[in-house]
Amino acid sequence: MIVSAAGCASAPPAAPAPVATRFEQKMGWILQLENRRILRLETPAPAAPPPVVPRRGRATAPVAVPPVPDLAVLVTDAEPRLRRRAAMAIGRVGLAEGIKPLTTTLVDADPEVREIAAFALGLIGDASAAPPLLAALTDSSPIVRGRAAEALGQIDATSAAEAIGRMAGEYGRSPVVASMPPEAEQWPGPPEAEAFRLGIAALVRLKAYEPLAAAVLDQNGRPVTPWWPVAYALGRIGDQRAQPALLQLLRAPGKYSAAFAARGLGVIKDPAAVDPLVALLRAPETPLEVVVSAVRALAAIGDSRAAAALAALASEAGVNPNLRLEIATALGTLKAPEGLPIVQDFLTDPWPAMRAAALHAAAAIDPETFVLVLSSMDADNQWSVRAALAEALATLPSEVALPRVRAMLHDSDKRVLPTVFAALVRLKAPDVAALALASLKEPDFAVRAAAAKIVGDLKPAEGPPALRDALALAQPDAANDVRLAILAALAAYGPGEATAALKEGLADKDWAVRLRAAELLGKIDPAGDYQHAIRPAPEMPEATYDDAELVAPANSPHIFIETAKGTIEFELAVLDAPQTTRNFIRLARAGFFNGLQIHRVVPNFVVQDGDPRGDGEGGPGYTIRDELNERPFTRGAVGMALSGKDTGGSQFFITHSPQPHLDAKYTLFGHVVNGIEVVDRIQQGDLIQRVRVWDGKTIE
Repeated sequence: MIVSAAGCASAPPAAPAPVATRFEQKMGWILQLENRRILRLETPAPAAPPPVVPRRGRATAPVAVPPVPDLAVLVTDAEPRLRRRAAMAIGRVGLAEGIKPLTTTLVDADPEVREIAAFALGLIGDASAAPPLLAALTDSSPIVRGRAAEALGQIDATSAAEAIGRMAGEYGRSPVVASMPPEAEQWPGPPEAEAFRLGIAALVRLKAYEPLAAAVLDQNGRPVTPWWPVAYALGRIGDQRAQPALLQLLRAPGKYSAAFAARGLGVIKDPAAVDPLVALLRAPETPLEVVVSAVRALAAIGDSRAAAALAALASEAGVNPNLRLEIATALGTLKAPEGLPIVQDFLTDPWPAMRAAALHAAAAIDPETFVLVLSSMDADNQWSVRAALAEALATLPSEVALPRVRAMLHDSDKRVLPTVFAALVRLKAPDVAALALASLKEPDFAVRAAAAKIVGDLKPAEGPPALRDALALAQPDAANDVRLAILAALAAYGPGEATAALKEGLADKDWAVRLRAAELLGKIDPAGDYQHAIRPAPEMPEATYDDAELVAPANSPHIFIETAKGTIEFELAVLDAPQTTRNFIRLARAGFFNGLQIHRVVPNFVVQDGDPRGDGEGGPGYTIRDELNERPFTRGAVGMALSGKDTGGSQFFITHSPQPHLDAKYTLFGHVVNGIEVVDRIQQGDLIQRVRVWDGKTIE
């Protein structure tokens, strides 16, 4: 007899129920995975639940399964905001395994998700992403097409240049781009204009002149638009064939296009540009940015016809101090006799930066007179000027310069020594290797780092054991400079001397050191899997991933930098760079920036600060991860200064003008909203009096 089992068997067990996860928790996971540079959080398997004896006719209760944080899963979330943010995180993690989920995301229904997926593929930088990115050049969304072009430029996909050029040319001849004002830099702009801008910038990175010319020039060789990205692209690519268009753009309205055109004419060293560039110097209505670029271009071209005009401009009353500094440098580059009386006067200028520039220029124009002048001068009271003197002496004959440079080894300020070491190397001092080896034990970390570099460059036989001893000495250092320099120096000696130390570096407390060790080992042993060996990255000083101000900030805090020349206010990009902005706020509230000297000013480029040493080598004693994002470096952008990948900390810069070559290379974490004219007035050596933070409620 057949008996039905329906009435006595247990019902099939229900599938385990997933644990519901809030948006904020998922965002916290994304931040954690991104910061630790991993795609998936490997968690211990949960303990097995006790066995449940099924009761007749009843299904056992399902056991809830907690989800494992995984960017490949989060990039498929139902919420577009999470998909976008997860795609960005995959790019920032930088592992090739991220290409597959991002390729799938390139066909997401949301164009903003596709845009970030394309951008993130560029961050990974792997050539295998080229085919899907090439397909994305035909996307229905202009901005997705532009980001695909940008990414192809990032991964050096030279075979895609013609396709990028066709895409950019299509938009370059559109009414939208034709109607763009020459100075327009608001972001985001019209999608067609963004696609055009990103496409031609990608062609610059690929050094693809012919596709670029097809996209930005008409049949008569004239620029299709005076909008500044065209001048930037033609000026940056460094091709002689761009000369006629650059000369036309030199007369473009506004300041950006003419400045970029002047720079480009200097890059190609076009003698025919001397007269029009000099005319710009003499025209009182020429914007400062254009004049600065013209001065640099004339110095790069090296034609003596420019010397008289430069000397005359330097002598004028009321000239912008930063411009006068540029002119002094240009007169030295040209070795212009007309400029000698001027730069000699600058040797006693009250401004240390001017005295330093004058030393370089005077040594270049008339070395013999320079030596005589030095004999009548006392040692400068500013370390930076004494360092500049070492650089200037290094350009003189060895028999004249060596005794003077050797005497500088006893300078009371250790910040001078790295420059003195470099001068001794340039002068081929016979004992410079021995000096470098001895300096590996110096207390000052910047001196040790400079010494390690010299040992790696010169490779004395005693170098490897001395470097290994110095590496052990550097382990407690808060700064990573010495360990980075020593690993590079050991690598210069070859695998036999470097491999053991580099493998130890894979577990360094500082993520930037781990990255460098993996990179160097990859060159020695391409088959090794060192990118995974260094992960997960160490935690940063503050790694509170579920903090509401990180995952869902209520407002964008503002920073107020107070100087004697006025206050600079910038808004922080908390959504695009949450960890970078949190780090900046923490340092500001601790008073870290108060009283610091602005150590770098490059007119028409950047103002840079945040270094407690004042020599470009200082920081907070730790590094933070890059948070590269799609924001462009337009005028007033605030970025994190770097000495290599993921080496940010406290040094930051503010741009004077658009700088597209910085896009997707440096973390952009803010933008000036008030006081950009103060940024223009800042000089090297000015002090930050105080930095305050407005968090939406109070200023402190």
